Amino acid sequence: MFRCRTTLSDSLGIHLPCKHSCVKKTFNCLPNCKISNNTINYQIKTNFPLNLTSSFFPQINFPSQKRHFTRFCPNPKFKSLDFCKANTTKDDKAKVTKKSNLNTKDNPKAKPTTDGKKKPTKPKIELPKKSLNNSRTKTNIESKSKIKPEKGKSGKTPKKSSIKKNPNDLNLVEAKKNVKRISSYIENTQIQDGNLVLDPLFPPRDKTVMVVESATKARTIQKYLGDMFEVIPTYGHVRDLAGRSGSVRPDDNFSMVWEVPSSARVHIKTIMLALSSVKTLILATDPDREGEAIAWHLLEMLHQHDALENNRTSNITVARVIFHEITETSIKKSLESPRTLDLNLINAYLARRALDYLIGFNVSPLLWRKLPGCQSAGRVQSAALALICDRELEIDSFNQREYWTIDVEFGASKTDGLIFTELSELDFEKLNQFSIVTSINADCVADRVSRSEFSVVKLKRNKINRNPPLPFITSTLQQDSANKLHFAAAYTMKLAQKLYEGVNLSREQMTGLITYMRTDGLHMSDSAVMDIHSFIKERYGQNYAVKEIRKYFKKVKNAQEAHEAIRPTSISRLPSSLVGILDEDSLKLYTLIWVRTVACQMEAAVNDIVQVDIGSTEKDIVLHSSSSQVNFLGYQAVYKDPEAGVIKPNDNEEISSNDKSFSVLSSLMVNDRLKLKNVECKQHHTKPPGRYSEGSLVKKLEELGIGRPSTYAPILKVLQDRNYVKAKGRVLYPEFRGRMVSTFLSHYFSEVLDYSFTAYMENELDNVSAGTTEWKGLLKDYWARFKNYCDLAGNVNIQQLEKILEKKFGHVLFNKYDDKSSRSCPSCSEGTLIFKITKYGTGYFIGCDQHPKCNYISSSVLNVDDNVVKLVKDNAFSPKLLGLNPETQEQIFLKRGPFGFYVQLGNDRKEIKECPPKRASLEVKDIESLTLEGAMELLSYPISLGNHPIDGALVTLARSKYGFTVRHQRTIAPVPKDIDPKIITIEDGLKLLLSDKARHGNRRTRKATYKKDKGTVL
Repeated sequence: MFRCRTTLSDSLGIHLPCKHSCVKKTFNCLPNCKISNNTINYQIKTNFPLNLTSSFFPQINFPSQKRHFTRFCPNPKFKSLDFCKANTTKDDKAKVTKKSNLNTKDNPKAKPTTDGKKKPTKPKIELPKKSLNNSRTKTNIESKSKIKPEKGKSGKTPKKSSIKKNPNDLNLVEAKKNVKRISSYIENTQIQDGNLVLDPLFPPRDKTVMVVESATKARTIQKYLGDMFEVIPTYGHVRDLAGRSGSVRPDDNFSMVWEVPSSARVHIKTIMLALSSVKTLILATDPDREGEAIAWHLLEMLHQHDALENNRTSNITVARVIFHEITETSIKKSLESPRTLDLNLINAYLARRALDYLIGFNVSPLLWRKLPGCQSAGRVQSAALALICDRELEIDSFNQREYWTIDVEFGASKTDGLIFTELSELDFEKLNQFSIVTSINADCVADRVSRSEFSVVKLKRNKINRNPPLPFITSTLQQDSANKLHFAAAYTMKLAQKLYEGVNLSREQMTGLITYMRTDGLHMSDSAVMDIHSFIKERYGQNYAVKEIRKYFKKVKNAQEAHEAIRPTSISRLPSSLVGILDEDSLKLYTLIWVRTVACQMEAAVNDIVQVDIGSTEKDIVLHSSSSQVNFLGYQAVYKDPEAGVIKPNDNEEISSNDKSFSVLSSLMVNDRLKLKNVECKQHHTKPPGRYSEGSLVKKLEELGIGRPSTYAPILKVLQDRNYVKAKGRVLYPEFRGRMVSTFLSHYFSEVLDYSFTAYMENELDNVSAGTTEWKGLLKDYWARFKNYCDLAGNVNIQQLEKILEKKFGHVLFNKYDDKSSRSCPSCSEGTLIFKITKYGTGYFIGCDQHPKCNYISSSVLNVDDNVVKLVKDNAFSPKLLGLNPETQEQIFLKRGPFGFYVQLGNDRKEIKECPPKRASLEVKDIESLTLEGAMELLSYPISLGNHPIDGALVTLARSKYGFTVRHQRTIAPVPKDIDPKIITIEDGLKLLLSDKARHGNRRTRKATYKKDKGTVL
């Protein structure tokens, strides 16, 4: 390998003379690499810093006989390079000189070696095809590259285009097709030992702009950094996928169309204005995938509008910094070690965004058509809904079972205490839960026990250690907050965001109180651990601090980033010091985090356990008793600290202690005879599995590998907003609408949306973050499978779906009926009650299968909303015969359609679609007042007024529920209400057609068109 220092180059040539086949074989796999005459010539043209060790050159073990390395830079505007390790011969220098005078051409990019998801194991280099120095290459496949004019051979600069830039172009901008193109504006770059190093950004040399996500964070950081920095918030995402169909294009290599929200435009313009007078831009968005995406979007948009190279002699320096806590020390330290954007995280963001879009924009329309009133479906959302609905199905099918236990009370001979035991063995066999299932059996066993004599047959004493809980990650914080504080997941994250961004402490500046709250990492910084260790020794004593500092590793498989666990930024900032500064709920959450952080570095709690077996003389009956006593509090001491307040350990963490019972059992000895005091038979019944709470659902999702820290809270909120799930107290109940959606998805998208496949996709997306899976290959494989499911589900009619839902939920829908034969309609006695899906977006109902002959609707079979029943009954209108047409003797009906009431002349002609019966919309609301004469008048329209003088086409007077109109071909003009339509002539009609109120009624809405440079292709 080599060591060198250089400035950024747009063209770099490497010449490696070597006669060894092993080196040739290695370099043969690289693009833009030519091997001739035992010489390896490698050309690189790039615009971003190179990590020459890990990204562009394989680790090569050169034969020890000869090591030559030379490097040249054919571009004359760059200075010569400072070699730290190079054994260059005269011949090599001659070759370099000769090579530098040649006009090299760019080789085309090498084709990928595989179409699968996994990247090839051989070294692979993806480089921009053209030099991007002082130019911006647009990668929209629908448009040509837009390159800044360069001087030609004559030295003159071509004239600039006269096309003016549309000021509204900011609303829809273009991203680059090659995501791996970061920025051509990262300067002050060093390459040392093959690793990229950026110069420290603090203290600043010039005026600097730092971009963060929230205004609160911006105000806090601004006070830390001073006037040389201008900290500007983006207020969240600055760009997102356009909210319309076709924003992700699978047939176009998964290109994406991005759109700038109107609310973000003013913030972007503020950043662009600030950049006009600075030399450095720092992207300091949140240290997660979403934060990396915001930084990438912003940088792409600044490139798009030339905000980084606007008539300057030198480009703006761009760098990315991350910090996990908003403190002055942490922020300044992050500025000392800036980096470039993480391309793997950006790829992971793009993959997730595209995947969620494809599912949402393909499954949701199916739901609208097949299950009216059901709004949306999603990749992770649907899996979470399935968990809740499957648990409800378990509860519905649960069969309660009876069982009995025998409790026996003894008196100790040496003390006055009582010993409480439970029957554990009978007839030399251990009892299980259902060994005694009837009261008769229980009475027989109790009678045997009461006639026997007992003594101590076994005594066991031991100690049990209980380790402290792990530090908080996002999921465990939401679980503990739900269990102990009864906070919803979304509310917990809202409070945590506030604590992270900082509060104004008395006599201090704005300070962040906790580290970043979206994390799945368990580790903590060494300095933080040492501070906690010292705090424990000082506050609780030497014995309570662990002898060896506990180091926690990632609990979640494929954790997306190396973030710290959630902890206070200063462990010495006690919760009591924040009383009056934080609101009540924020203080409770901070206390919860503070207690857990302290506990995780304390010694384990120790309990003494004593267990006693008491047997009959014949040893055929054995009873068991146990008790415990605290030996050493360990980490539980923090829960007894006044600072902990209402925070208590979880049930599985708390060590039960009964000192009186423990002392009685401890005084016993083997063979001690005991006096029987009482025998009691207790009846029990099994209970169905409990419904999920928000905390337990998050825990289950984490166990299954579904979702990630940033998705848990939004998932729960969406399920409730869509009326799929309802929270009653702390319990989540599935609405029947949600159960219908879950059934539909599990039936027609069984493989794609089941738990294991969703978890598999999460792992694959995490592999994209790690750089081991190619994101477009992953999307290609998923889309090929998913599209087939969409096509199959689209061919299903509502009647088929109704039968599937009735079959699955019949035991719930018709639970008061024994069988289908007893489900006769109480209204007509001829029909049978069936499950029906409404056509008006209200959900479902139970009705008679003889509809429209019978309009009975049941509201008592299941708890159907009364408004739904009323609306269904209102819509269940049977056609009404008004009379016969006196001239043709055809029947005239009053009917109701999806757009309201109308009258119809004659019967339906389903077999003759080209000649439908004549219809007229009804404008009156009181349908009972409609007579045959009124219907005849409605059907008499449209009336011909005459021919148009220009084209000879008919001009007619038409009537609708909105009033009268004059029509000529596609032109429609409303008749003013003060004009009697019966006296309108052809002249009046022509005047109305030429008025300003006339419109082209059948003209298609003009589609929005966009310039080619606005399309977004990735």
